[in-house]
Amino acid sequence: MNPHSQDEGRGPGPKVGPQDPAEFPKFSRRRRCRGQGVQLMLVGLATILLWAGLLTLLLFWHWDTVQNLKQLEVTAARNVSRVAKDLERHNGDQMAQKAQDSQVSQNMEEIQAEQKRMKARDSELSRSLDGLRSDLSNLKSLSLNERHTALHSLERLQEEVVKLWIELHTSNGSLCNTCPENWVNFQRKCYYFGEGPKKWIQARFACSKLQGRLVSIHSQEEQDFLARHANRKGTWIGLRDLDREGEFIWMDQGPLNYSNWRPGEPNNGGQGEDCVMMQGSGEWNDAFCGSRLDGWVCDRLATC
Repeated sequence: MNPHSQDEGRGPGPKVGPQDPAEFPKFSRRRRCRGQGVQLMLVGLATILLWAGLLTLLLFWHWDTVQNLKQLEVTAARNVSRVAKDLERHNGDQMAQKAQDSQVSQNMEEIQAEQKRMKARDSELSRSLDGLRSDLSNLKSLSLNERHTALHSLERLQEEVVKLWIELHTSNGSLCNTCPENWVNFQRKCYYFGEGPKKWIQARFACSKLQGRLVSIHSQEEQDFLARHANRKGTWIGLRDLDREGEFIWMDQGPLNYSNWRPGEPNNGGQGEDCVMMQGSGEWNDAFCGSRLDGWVCDRLATC
């Protein structure tokens, strides 16, 4: 059987490849090109898909970035607005603080000025008060001095009256030699010879209680009489320079017309010697008024 007759009877079948060996390289090249085209198409499609994905990612990234930027802008604007408000509030607070500081400074200046005025007024008031106190002290001192002077003048006047009264009675033949008990009479005066340790001021008060005063000596005869009867350890007499140093005054305010100072006396030695004592020898010595002597002599006028 002819193979060709069989093929013809079956009809044309599919051509798997070139029947002609000479056409086989062409077919192979065509097939290779077709495969390469498919690969290129696949690569291109993959590239397109890749770029599309990248573009999509870029678009999403851009959109997200834009949204974030918008959100950041909104947030920044809000923050800027808040900061601006805070800054404005801070500036307002600073202005208010400056105004308050200025007011406080002004108040402090006013207070300091008022303090200065008050100090000046206090100083003026203090000076006025000191002046008033000085005036009052001077008035008191003047009043006391005037009263003291008036009392001494009155005492001297009374004593002169008594002396005149005694002279009158003596001229009429009366005896004016009457003294209180324990007093000794000498030349129309009575003398009390006190004993017991006393300071000069204590002796003075003791004589006042006896209605007398510390003795005042105006003659040698009186000095001799007192020296015979006075305490041998030392006796206070009524002579002193308490008011002015060196200006000695008797208790009867009489002049210092007789004296019997010890040699070198008065010397105002030691702590200051302003009161006069009669020593056992009868001589006088200025002594410290706070010293305690065992003897003191009072005198007063005798009565008729």
